[in-house]
Amino acid sequence: VKLLLYLCSPEDNIYNVSFSRFKIRDLDSGAVILDIKKHGPTEIQDVIELDTRRFIQYHFSPAFLALRAIGATLEFTVGSKALHHFRLIERHFFRNLLLKTFDFEIGFCIPHSRNTCEHIYCLPNIEPEIVEEMIASPFETRSDSFYFVNNKLIMHHKAEYSFRGSV
Repeated sequence: VKLLLYLCSPEDNIYNVSFSRFKIRDLDSGAVILDIKKHGPTEIQDVIELDTRRFIQYHFSPAFLALRAIGATLEFTVGSKALHHFRLIERHFFRNLLLKTFDFEIGFCIPHSRNTCEHIYCLPNIEPEIVEEMIASPFETRSDSFYFVNNKLIMHHKAEYSFRGSV
């Protein structure tokens, strides 16, 4: 059993932010690589959701590592409190090597709203030897996503990636 340590608890999400869709597309070709919808019909054949609130494993093909830029669309709802200075900081690692940190300011969200935003990820150039190791080592590539409101951490999500899949 894997022990995952989080920097906050689910109860810290006092704004009741709930993600309902996550879509990844290749910016060069426009091809949709992944589209997960929380409610309603979805095809999650290449994604294993272990804890839909805080942890997920993704299965991508090795070709994913050759992409230069992707768009990641988030759809989410907000509870009864407004979000001021909503921010996402994401850190991606392979083993103990930091691959890249992304920092996105989502901004203000009104109470009881459904919101959609797309973040553009300019992916890092990774040495070919490291790419080979990432492909040969499923789930040793990981990320931490930190969500802040007014500079206070309200959510911490983790993900692991395999680059042996067919997506």
